Amino acid sequence: MTTTPSDLWHHYGRTRAERDRAVPDAFRWNWGQDGGPGPEVLGDLSGLVVGDLGSGAARHAAHLVSHHEPARVVAVDASPGQHELAVDLFGHLAPRLRIVPSDAVSHLRAAAGTYDVLYSVFGALDFTDPPDLLSAAASALKPGGRLVFSTLAHYLGGAPAQPDVVASAVPAKTPEGEASTLRRWVLQEHVWMKVLDEAGFTDTSVDVLPSASEGPRVADTLLIRAVSVQGRRSDAGPAG
Repeated sequence: MTTTPSDLWHHYGRTRAERDRAVPDAFRWNWGQDGGPGPEVLGDLSGLVVGDLGSGAARHAAHLVSHHEPARVVAVDASPGQHELAVDLFGHLAPRLRIVPSDAVSHLRAAAGTYDVLYSVFGALDFTDPPDLLSAAASALKPGGRLVFSTLAHYLGGAPAQPDVVASAVPAKTPEGEASTLRRWVLQEHVWMKVLDEAGFTDTSVDVLPSASEGPRVADTLLIRAVSVQGRRSDAGPAG
């Protein structure tokens, strides 16, 4: 697959892939991937269709396919380099693991009513305009579908999260190694609550997962869960 200069995730995870090709035994939500709750947060996945938004090398998706009983997990990532890496590592898990090269919004808009569960571990929810992505996620969920994602509670280094839906520029590299930047949304808890409500979600809950380690690039994690309003209305039955 040819990598374009716009693929700012081309290098991510490649060093690890050279020494670790195994399906992970654990699934963690926190920033350090070293504590906190695991996949039980997603609920019983037996027979369900699950989507990983911004899946990277698809390690979390591979874990769910190998250690749980979903009907299918769809790992979605816009990076050609990450798609290539995921296929190389976990392509053998097809067809229960489907690795899709697409940005999350386009994929979800073409998949109305497809998913039982959508999740993201510091993935597309961090790097895509939240109103666009969340409205597309609400439409892609089946009745009763749920969204779970983890995101930074504050900036690395400790600066507070944004009090509005504002992105910041973070450093990245092109495939050729040249310096670049990409946009990341680091939002306060109440901002996420508001954006989720406006996108068509309800029953939103937020847990703060404290960092299990110390250092200049550690952070607490927001673990956010919500249910689509469409799903709740379907569960309640017709009015009148």
